[in-house]
Amino acid sequence: MDRFGIFDWVRDEFGTEPEYLWNKYPDYAVLRNRGNNKWYGIIMNIPKNKLGLQGEEIVDVLDVKCDKLLIGSLIGQEGFLPAYHMNKAGWISILLDGTVSDEEIKRFLFMSYEMVKPKKKAKRESGH
Repeated sequence: MDRFGIFDWVRDEFGTEPEYLWNKYPDYAVLRNRGNNKWYGIIMNIPKNKLGLQGEEIVDVLDVKCDKLLIGSLIGQEGFLPAYHMNKAGWISILLDGTVSDEEIKRFLFMSYEMVKPKKKAKRESGH
């Protein structure tokens, strides 16, 4: 799944449109939860060597919020890297080079979206 496939999927699934926030990085796209404006994803194009990989080829990566317990087991699996430019304790980078399946990418996007969505407030009992 490439960035455009992700944009189509999050538009259909969550009603999200990518936001391009930085003039210096015109291809960096933020994905926000519409309920509270919290980020649940960011797609960036980065040289491989800045990710600790061999080469200077530019690759797209998706950063998603991730369960802290999963991060340790994911790092080292092909296609998963420590979060680039985000808190490595709560985010992970996924290479968008075909290494990680579309279904797995969707699963991580869904998990990230769920992690940042607004919390439902408990209804208080009225004393009437």
